[in-house]
Amino acid sequence: MKLHRVAVAALFALSSIAASAQTWSPQKNVEIVVGSAPGGSNDKTARTVERLLALKKLVPTSVIVNNKPGGGSNIAFTYVHQHAGDPHYLMVGTPSLLTNHITGLSKLNYTDYTPIASLFNDYVVFAVNAASPIRNGRDLVERLKKEPKSLSIGFATTLGSHNHIAAGLLMKAIGGNARDLKAVAHKGSAEAITNLLGGHIDLVTTAAGNIAGHVAAGKLRVVGVAAERRFSGALADVPTWKEQGVNLVFGGWRGILAPKGITPQQSAYWESVLKKATEAPEWKADIEKNYWADDFVAGVQFRKELEKDYAEMRAVLVELGLAK
Repeated sequence: MKLHRVAVAALFALSSIAASAQTWSPQKNVEIVVGSAPGGSNDKTARTVERLLALKKLVPTSVIVNNKPGGGSNIAFTYVHQHAGDPHYLMVGTPSLLTNHITGLSKLNYTDYTPIASLFNDYVVFAVNAASPIRNGRDLVERLKKEPKSLSIGFATTLGSHNHIAAGLLMKAIGGNARDLKAVAHKGSAEAITNLLGGHIDLVTTAAGNIAGHVAAGKLRVVGVAAERRFSGALADVPTWKEQGVNLVFGGWRGILAPKGITPQQSAYWESVLKKATEAPEWKADIEKNYWADDFVAGVQFRKELEKDYAEMRAVLVELGLAK
């Protein structure tokens, strides 16, 4: 009888712990960490999530965005990594988490975090100055085939970034050598676009939302978008690369990752919360406004996609001579 009571007590204790874990929710302030300064796509992602968590009352505590720019997002990645096991820290993950590891800029990889969910895809566009003699994708392809080093291509934030990879994939798709590109890395897309507007570089690879306003103002021209289908708004008339005979679809995913070592229940909580946030009409409106492609993938499937992306990006960076 005594043993039975002990067993029952133990079972009750385990059940209580399980029930408590299943109903876990934040107990203190939550930080969404961003590896870039305010204003860019990463920051927009974090602030959109923050706003919806508050608006829809999805989290019982306060949520703040913590910008930690520098080092190609490595400062932010390191900061979150230092809070292992604490589910009150989230970060906006981007392809730089993978490329920084591949190029040797960081020892941290996606395996050092808990992938929560990929939120959307930010497809890359190829833009030139409105005064450029390059009028369309065909002109750009011909120039890259004949004189690739005559075109300076700007992007953010480092050599080997996903924007650099996009240019490398274009060269590969047209039968060129990715190492022939005249690549110019900038601290941010805003800096690259400023140099393009000033005529200091010939081409920029970046997110559509970063240049749509300049296109609408007649200052820049997009000659190709690496998306499955055309965008709307200011970029509605721009054909995809596939429409122009080039097999190129490529973008930079934006996702949310947590520190390594959080519990499955804590991970599931954030997956559920983010799923609800991305189903809100306000999220759909921001997706359209920023030219993002809705693409919610959570948990195990997100981890599988990261593994696949890592292998594919490594292959391109080997061709660019940047893989370590």
